[in-house]
Amino acid sequence: PVTAGSIVVPYGHVIGNEKWRGSELAQKLQGKIRLIFEDGLGLVDFHLSNRTCILYISEADLVAGDEFKRRLVRFRNASSLGGIVIVEKTQISDQYFLAVQKLVVLELGMVLLPVANQGEASQLIIQLVSFYVREHSRDPNSNPFLRKPCSQLAEPSMFQTVQQIPGVGKTKALLLLQQFGSIHRLCNASVKELELVVGQTVAQQIHTF
Repeated sequence: PVTAGSIVVPYGHVIGNEKWRGSELAQKLQGKIRLIFEDGLGLVDFHLSNRTCILYISEADLVAGDEFKRRLVRFRNASSLGGIVIVEKTQISDQYFLAVQKLVVLELGMVLLPVANQGEASQLIIQLVSFYVREHSRDPNSNPFLRKPCSQLAEPSMFQTVQQIPGVGKTKALLLLQQFGSIHRLCNASVKELELVVGQTVAQQIHTF
């Protein structure tokens, strides 16, 4: 079942699926953030906030076949939450990565973040949580629907994803998100459109990527 959406995440906490208890990922998160385990999260591995959750695809999931794809599609069809997909991109799973990228980003419109292992994934989760905490403490009464375009860009998962593109740092990521507003529109932008924002060289790198 997809229970995503009925979970209330306490401020500054992460709610983890019970199946992760005792894992390397959970051990690396303990002490860095407040991690609570719950049964019945359905398809979701971690809830970062009331609006954002993580679905984790391991190397084993990729090698085992298409079950992970069905899980992602079921999540997308049943939930209005922002889903971040963390994928283990290793020497073994590298051959599957392009297909996963196409499914997650282009077909499902979700955010994809590759990691080498669970240790790297834990660092990413810690960064995302601290970003939420910073944003929240800056403007605790903010209504997400009334924010100015600039802070709306700071949706951390999107911001992190754009920075994965070669040649794009924080400033260029912000400019790109201001201009295009979504990963999907950025993916479909022409080289000319990109050039207006980041110049010729980086525009070409983004388009190739």
